[in-house]
Amino acid sequence: MRKYKLNDGDRRLIEAALEVLKNNFDDGVYNHTVGCAVRCKNGNIYKGVNCDGNHGSCAEYITVGMAISNGEREFDAIVAVHEKFPNSVIPPCGNCRQMLFEYCPDVLVIVNDEEGRLVKVRARDLLPLAW
Repeated sequence: MRKYKLNDGDRRLIEAALEVLKNNFDDGVYNHTVGCAVRCKNGNIYKGVNCDGNHGSCAEYITVGMAISNGEREFDAIVAVHEKFPNSVIPPCGNCRQMLFEYCPDVLVIVNDEEGRLVKVRARDLLPLAW
């Protein structure tokens, strides 16, 4: 799996995700505990939070859905955050990996590597041997 270094734009993307989480964090109820930001190839950034419940939706789904609803189809980078995770960055769950693979397999996903360093990897590499 090829890893890419973060740039200043990626750090701003993490800050955008942390900001949307801070503004919407639902302590005690846990409906909004993960923030996400996606940067499109044209530079537009969309932010969202998870909507938890019996059939909740992850922050990545909400955020990519917002971007698509606004006509976006080309994605550059995405990150999900929670302030209590290492570097505040959360890797996408299995459902989100599948969604990213189907909608934007080449998007760069910001994650922590095995040594705890922030890196970017392609969404398709997070779901090896996909159908």
